[in-house]
Amino acid sequence: MAEKTVHSEELGDIVIAPEVLEVIIGITTAKIDGVYALRNKRFADSLGKKAEGRGVYIDTKEDKVSVEIYVYLAYGVSVPSVATKIQKEVKEAVAQTTEIIIDEVNIHVVGVVTEKLPKPSFDELFDEGFFNA
Repeated sequence: MAEKTVHSEELGDIVIAPEVLEVIIGITTAKIDGVYALRNKRFADSLGKKAEGRGVYIDTKEDKVSVEIYVYLAYGVSVPSVATKIQKEVKEAVAQTTEIIIDEVNIHVVGVVTEKLPKPSFDELFDEGFFNA
């Protein structure tokens, strides 16, 4: 996916790499109550040394930005409420930090985790070097 140019002025261009958006979206999603963890869509995504995605997939077509987020939710939460909160907070976080408007945030709930399992820490959610990508 190509990098996204946010501003082009007399001083030069500001270009934001897709990995930056993935980190913003991943952290925003992981902080929402009811979200247990993010999940890679494809097994091959977890094999590479470089941690791309982590359950976040960005697509740009015809100047529209859409995001696919794959999550596990905690048992007992309202799935529609948590999914709606993810959509709103992700759009807001990306707009505030990058001035990029996301057109669609699609949430894929891939599982529900019982209360007996402890919620993973940020270090467990994102492999070493993910924030340095």
